[in-house]
Amino acid sequence: MSIDANPDQLALHRPETYVDAPPHDLFTRLRREEPVVFQEMEDEPGYWAVLRHADVMHVAKHPEIFSAHEGGVVIENLDPPGLAQMRDMLLAMDPPRHTAYRRPISPEFKARVIGAMEERIRTITIEILDRAEVLAEQAEGREVEFVHDVCAHLPSQVVGELMGLPQEDWPEIHAMAERNSGGQDPDIAAAEERGSSSIDMAMYAMAFAAKRRNEPLQGDLTDLLLGTEFDGKLMTDVDFGRFFVQLVTAGNDTTRTMLSSGLLALLQHPEQLQLLRDDRALTAKAVEEILRWANPLHYFRRTALVDTELGGKSIAAGDKVAMIYTSANRDEAVFENPQAFDITRDPNHHLSFGFGTHFCLGVHLARLEGRVFFDEVLKRWSHIELTGEPRRQQSNLNNSLKHLPVRLVR
Repeated sequence: MSIDANPDQLALHRPETYVDAPPHDLFTRLRREEPVVFQEMEDEPGYWAVLRHADVMHVAKHPEIFSAHEGGVVIENLDPPGLAQMRDMLLAMDPPRHTAYRRPISPEFKARVIGAMEERIRTITIEILDRAEVLAEQAEGREVEFVHDVCAHLPSQVVGELMGLPQEDWPEIHAMAERNSGGQDPDIAAAEERGSSSIDMAMYAMAFAAKRRNEPLQGDLTDLLLGTEFDGKLMTDVDFGRFFVQLVTAGNDTTRTMLSSGLLALLQHPEQLQLLRDDRALTAKAVEEILRWANPLHYFRRTALVDTELGGKSIAAGDKVAMIYTSANRDEAVFENPQAFDITRDPNHHLSFGFGTHFCLGVHLARLEGRVFFDEVLKRWSHIELTGEPRRQQSNLNNSLKHLPVRLVR
C-alpha cells in the first residue's frame, strides 16, 4: 500500500491488504498525522483505527468506556447467534463477568505453575524436531515446510496435554483450529467450511466434557473447568465448548505464528541469528522482539459505550474502535529505531499480549514454548535457510505465515 494513500480510501479492513506484508509505511505516516483514523467498510459501519501505543493502552485500560462484550472483538459485525456465542468467551467479556470467569483458572497459568512444565515442553519439542529431521532426510534438498510440519505441532500437543485430550484426537482438533482462525483465506478454509469449524470444535468439546464427567478425575485443566464455579455456577457442557474453542484456537494459532514468524525474522536478519547462536542467553529477549516485530494478531476490537474523545477525534457511543497492535508495536514514541529487528532490545514494551483486563492468560506458556523451541532448533541444526518465498495468510486479524519452506542442515 502506498504511503500516499488517502486516509478516506484506506483498506485496513481488507484481508488482502496484509498478504504481502503489513502496511508499516502507512502506519508510520498515520501515527504522525492521524493516529486515530476512521476506516470505511463497504457493507457495514466502519471503525476507528487506533494506531499509537499510548492510545491503544488507553482503550485497553478502560473497559467501562470501550467494551469487548458489546460488539465482540472483530471489526466485522457478527449476526446475533455469532455475537451471542462470542460474548460467552473470555476474550469478549467485560468486568465484572470477565473477572469472575478468569479468577478461578488464573492460578493454573501463573509463572511458577507453567515453569514446572518446561521439561515436558522440551520433550515434546524434541519429539517434533525428531520428526522434522526425518522429513528433511526424506525430502529432496532437505526441504521442510516449517509452519505446518513443525511449528503447528507444539501448541496443539501442549494444549492437548493440558486439557487431557486423547492423543488420537489431536490431529483433528489441530485441523479444526487452523480452519477456525483461517476463515478469510481460501487456501485454509473453503467457503463451505467458514463459520462451521468453531461449531464443529464446540460440538467435539461438549461431547468430550460429557464423557469426562463420568470418568475418574485426572488432575488436568478439564477437571478444573468442569469442577469449578464460574460466576456462581458450574460450567455446562455448552459453556465448556465455548471456552474450549477460545483456548484451543488462540493457543494454537498465536503460538504457531510466533514460532514460524520468529524463524523467518531470524533468517531475514542473519546477523541477529548469529548473535543468538553465539549467546543463547539472549533467547528470552529474542522471543520478546519476535512478538513485537511480528505480533500474531493485528488488532482487537472494542465498542464505545459512551461518547468520548481519543487522539483528538470525537468517538460516539456505539462506534467500533480497533486497537492496532501492528502499528502500536512500532511506535517511535516508545521504541528506539522501531523498524529494526533487534534481539537485544531492552526494555521491550510491546502490546502483543494485550494490556489491562484482557492481558493474555497464556503469556507465561507462550514465552516458555518460544524459549524452549528456539533453543532446541538452534541446538539441532547448524544451518537453516529459506528455499522459497514465504507466503502469508490472507487475514485482517491474524498476522500469520501459511508457508515457510526451509532447508535444515545438521
